[in-house]
Amino acid sequence: MAPHVVQLLFLQLVLGPALVENIQLQLAIKNFRTLHIDYPRVNYAKGFRGYCNGLMSYVRGRQQSWHCPKIHYVLHAPRTAIKKFCKYSESFCENYNEYCTVTQDSFPLTICSLSSKQPPTSCHYTSTLTNQRLYLLCSQKYDAEPIDIIGLY
Repeated sequence: MAPHVVQLLFLQLVLGPALVENIQLQLAIKNFRTLHIDYPRVNYAKGFRGYCNGLMSYVRGRQQSWHCPKIHYVLHAPRTAIKKFCKYSESFCENYNEYCTVTQDSFPLTICSLSSKQPPTSCHYTSTLTNQRLYLLCSQKYDAEPIDIIGLY
């Protein structure tokens, strides 16, 4: 084989997985911004029958899935206010294989919960507005971006 072909093959084998991992991480960061932050809070048309029904239609469309998530958290605060808690993520959450943190501040958020009394083919949600501290997954240990909300405190 020509030396250039061998070098190219070597680079693909060595750098390929790292590039895929970086792309997945960038997608997780983007998904957090678009699926978990709604600031300022939007108003959906009356045809959606409530904030969470409109939002969850958008979420399922972005995820390209018709699956009805049981719960979804939506923050009504600027991303910069949330991002600062991933600046130093000392804890490693083994269940998620990611660094994680608990916010020191409470944030306004909506909890969208799947209604239990409905046909299995439809997704209807109830909304709960609250202010709570968050368990966040972070993209790395230091100077990280939030990539998911794994619970409330």
